[in-house]
Amino acid sequence: MSRRRIAILGGTGYGGAELLRLLLAHPEVEVIRMTSRKQHGRSVTGIHRNLLGLTDLRFENREASMAGDDADLVFAALPHGTSQDAIAALPEDTAVVDLSGDFRLGTAETYEAAYGRPHNAPELLDQFVYGLTEFERDRIRRTQRVANPGCFATACILALMPLARAGRLDGPVALNGVTGSSGSGAEPKTTTHHPERATAFRAYKPLVHQHLPEIEEELIRGGTTEPKLSFVPHSAPFVRGIHITAMVHCSGPIEEEELKRIYREAYGRERFIRLVDRPPDVASVTGSNFADVHVRSAGSTALVLVAIDNLVKGMAGQAIQNMNLVLGFPEETGLMAAACRP
Repeated sequence: MSRRRIAILGGTGYGGAELLRLLLAHPEVEVIRMTSRKQHGRSVTGIHRNLLGLTDLRFENREASMAGDDADLVFAALPHGTSQDAIAALPEDTAVVDLSGDFRLGTAETYEAAYGRPHNAPELLDQFVYGLTEFERDRIRRTQRVANPGCFATACILALMPLARAGRLDGPVALNGVTGSSGSGAEPKTTTHHPERATAFRAYKPLVHQHLPEIEEELIRGGTTEPKLSFVPHSAPFVRGIHITAMVHCSGPIEEEELKRIYREAYGRERFIRLVDRPPDVASVTGSNFADVHVRSAGSTALVLVAIDNLVKGMAGQAIQNMNLVLGFPEETGLMAAACRP
């Protein structure tokens, strides 16, 4: 059987690079196209030098309406606010996994409040299924369009959803997140420039991060009627990874054995979620599609710790999980590499 054909829109950033790295090792697909207006005609390996010897692709500058020609599925690895216009120009029957935030939220009003700009294609919002694979796989199998979650949102939802589904997410939740510099994208900025970042640790967007509304919306789908969340993300001096500390204040006592049972029932059969017996380390998931989860309790407080690679489980790896479901492959296909810890 011939391989399924994949196009990537906007392949110059870290998301596009990780998608291509993983897809080149996927046994069931071939990448036929990567697009970039600024890098048109340049070899892909001229930008992504880690892929030298693995691909002969060159960046193409195609109109969005033709970018998916001959492709079975299109990944949109474009910036927030740009992706919606490109996807709106694609034929209606094009299968799409969008890595931006443009189709994660339920309404144009929520999107504008989170991202500070109006939504240009609100008529398409209902076509997209939120792609937190472990909790939405049945809906993803039945759709052609997936909104891939944000990296912080992925880790936070993995931390909280088991409690939401068990009816124990009924009190205030304090979320603290730490991310590496790759979360800010490939374009150099003051906050990602190495001399500024290497010895710095700072909070940013406290209580107003754009991923908070998608976390709330997914938890409501999971059964929590009114999530009481506060979220403070932090920028740390490492490159890859996200670490989430979730302090959940339940309305009544929660024994540690009950807490562990809730998470075993939620994740015991999940291929990419590992319940670990000590606090997780981002180094143990770097380069992999695994999420490590650790839980403890004291009185009415449940502590949940989660570590993921922001570029894999938090972006490209989860996008491929979703692609696998849309195209009918086993969910783990092409994603079983271990972390690259030394």
